Amino acid sequence: MKRNTDNKKRDQQGKGNERKIRMSDDLLWGIHPVFEALEQEADRITEVTLVKDRKGGKREEIIEKARAAGIKVNFVAALRLLGENASQVRHQGVVAKMSQANLMPFDDLLENFETLVKEGKNPRVIVLDTLQDPHNIGAIIRSAHASGFDFVLATRERSAPIGGTAAKSAAGAMSHIDICQVTNLAQALQSLKTVGAWIFGAIKDAEAQSLYESDLVLPACVVVGSEGSGIRPLVRKQCDVLLSIPMEGQLDSLNSSVAAGVIMFEMLRQRQLACLAV
Repeated sequence: MKRNTDNKKRDQQGKGNERKIRMSDDLLWGIHPVFEALEQEADRITEVTLVKDRKGGKREEIIEKARAAGIKVNFVAALRLLGENASQVRHQGVVAKMSQANLMPFDDLLENFETLVKEGKNPRVIVLDTLQDPHNIGAIIRSAHASGFDFVLATRERSAPIGGTAAKSAAGAMSHIDICQVTNLAQALQSLKTVGAWIFGAIKDAEAQSLYESDLVLPACVVVGSEGSGIRPLVRKQCDVLLSIPMEGQLDSLNSSVAAGVIMFEMLRQRQLACLAV
C-alpha cells in the first residue's frame, strides 16, 4: 500500500499544458526504446514522461515497470521536443531521461582482459578515441555486441556522453557489453599491451595495411578515431598495426561507426574460420 501511495506522489498529473523538453544526450524517446530500457537497465532511468489519454498495451507496461522500479512518472496533455532536428523525432508520446551508462573501472577491464587471454579466448576491445557524435557511439556499441566484442573503451574528455542518444542508437546493447571510460587513453592502451593486447588503429593513410591481409585472430584492441581528425598522435603511437579498409568509388573515408563495424565483423569472420579449421 505504501509503494502505491509513493508512486502516486511521484506521478505528476498534467494540467492541460504542453510539456516542452529540449533534446539532449540523456534523452530516450519512443515506446519500444523506453520499454527495452526499462526491461534491461531500469537503474539508469531517472524519469519517464507520457502523454496522457493515449492507449496501448506497451504504454501500460511502461507505466507499471517505471512505478515498480520507483521511477518518477509524469503525465502531460501534450509533449513537444525542442532543438535541432526535433521536428523529425517520433517520440510516440513517451520520453525518458537516462543517466550515463554503468561504467566498468579500467582496473577491472584490465584484469578481465588478462584472464581471458590466459584462458586462450582472444578477448577484443573496441576503443573510441574522442568520438563526438553520440549516434556513432551507440551504433558502434551495437555492432560491438553483435560481433562478439567483450569491451568498449572510450575517452572521458572531448567525447560525446554515453547517454540517452547513444543508448537509443545502441538499441539495448549497452546492457550486454562492458563499457569503460578513461582520461588517458594512450596510457590505458599501454597497460593493455602488458597483458597481451595487440593494438590495431583504423586509419585511411596509404601506409596502413589492408584489413583483409591482416591476422586479426588475436587478443586485440581496435582504435577508431574521431569523425574529423581521426586517431590522435599519442594514441596512434601505441598502435602495433595500422589498418585500412580497401575502397572503391569517389569517397576516401567512411563514417566512424561504419568503419568500426566493417573491422569488427571481419574479425568475427576470421575467428569463425579459425574455429572451423580446428
